[in-house]
Amino acid sequence: QVQLVESGGGLVQAGGSLRLSCKASGRSFSSYVMGWFRQAPGKKREFVAGIKASGGSTLYAHFAKDRFTISRDNAKSTVDLQMTSLKSEDTAVYFCAADLRRFDPRTEPDEYDYWGQGTQVTVSS
Repeated sequence: QVQLVESGGGLVQAGGSLRLSCKASGRSFSSYVMGWFRQAPGKKREFVAGIKASGGSTLYAHFAKDRFTISRDNAKSTVDLQMTSLKSEDTAVYFCAADLRRFDPRTEPDEYDYWGQGTQVTVSS
């Protein structure tokens, strides 16, 4: 079992920055892939970024490249998402997720085994 708790969401103006954090507990954090997803009202949950267990490789959605950075601290069992140049279309609930079965980050929600409760990010224009 893995428990995930996100934090760091809030209200920010367009062009601003926000850092989300996800704290994991349960199984050894350094052994599994982590991902960030988001879901806007009326839309499907979509992949944002993922990172391998070692932190040595990352994957980003096209809209996240050059603006978002995923990182992890295996000693603290945390994975962060640094978001910059935020746009109104980034408004969504952001979720962290754990994939215990694969070595590389995947982009489909059903490939992840555990989820946090989500944190709201609202970008005002």
